[in-house]
Amino acid sequence: MEQTTKNGRIPVVFLLKGLFFAYALTGVLLALLSFLLYKFGLGEKTVAIAIIVIYVAATFFAGFLAGKKMKSRKFLWGLAEGAAYFIVLALISFLAGDRTAVFGNTFFTTLALCAGGGMLGGMLG
Repeated sequence: MEQTTKNGRIPVVFLLKGLFFAYALTGVLLALLSFLLYKFGLGEKTVAIAIIVIYVAATFFAGFLAGKKMKSRKFLWGLAEGAAYFIVLALISFLAGDRTAVFGNTFFTTLALCAGGGMLGGMLG
């Protein structure tokens, strides 16, 4: 597929690479968080805040990459990366059997954080 939006083509391969990068970064940061949790016995609130920061950081960098590649409407491409990240995250949680994580109180908050992080990254990219 083409890497630009000329001729109306959506760069699916590039967007998937951005998602892969975001999830790789998420995995590394969650592994670091689990090490810190093991080593220092972090509290529940600290871990919850760290997970939110990890989501926003991962979507920010995915949006940043999308904004760097796409020369127009960068914020929309970043928003798309953040929303896609959230959709995959929610789908995996749903398939894993954690219905409360998908349809709980934090559903729309997490969606807004992921989409907002991606959009901010796209604007700055």
